[in-house]
Amino acid sequence: MRLIFLGPPGAGKGTQAKLLTERYGIPQLSTGDMLRTAVAQATEVGMRAKAVMDAGQLVSDEIVNEIVSDRIDSADCARGFILDGYPRTVPQAVALDRMLEEKGLKLDAVIELKVDEAALVRRMENRVTETVAAGGTVRSDDNPEAFRRRLQEYREKTAPLSEHYARTGRLKTVDGMADVHTVTAEIEKILA
Repeated sequence: MRLIFLGPPGAGKGTQAKLLTERYGIPQLSTGDMLRTAVAQATEVGMRAKAVMDAGQLVSDEIVNEIVSDRIDSADCARGFILDGYPRTVPQAVALDRMLEEKGLKLDAVIELKVDEAALVRRMENRVTETVAAGGTVRSDDNPEAFRRRLQEYREKTAPLSEHYARTGRLKTVDGMADVHTVTAEIEKILA
């Protein structure tokens, strides 16, 4: 089973990926985790990524695509994987399709968690209030302005993936505003 989760920050992609990982025994592949691992393992592509990051620049699609390709070749991905945070752009999606085709693989589904962005902002604000009230530490990016910037970036760069995958017939949408168990049940229906 090879899946992609789409949806804006806070939509619940990570939560659903973890549940499916437990149920199906396939790994969740996060771009950030893959980059950190490649750098930590000092792979050839990881060292190229490290040089770019050390220079304060964004890692190119070429490097990210190569890291994803290497990760998909890992033994734990033989039964499938869930991509979370990749692809982020249509060019990355096109590269992923080509990469999978070269490996004799295909995506089983692209699942988009549809959410109300204003409700997401309210959720984040409530989480911050609850964290502060409990004496916890609030993440630096857990503030309304930063969150709105992340949502805007998602709309500009990643949201076009919905249209791209809809054209291929692989896009399935789920109401991400429902409770966690209902969302999981809807995803399970798609995968059945």
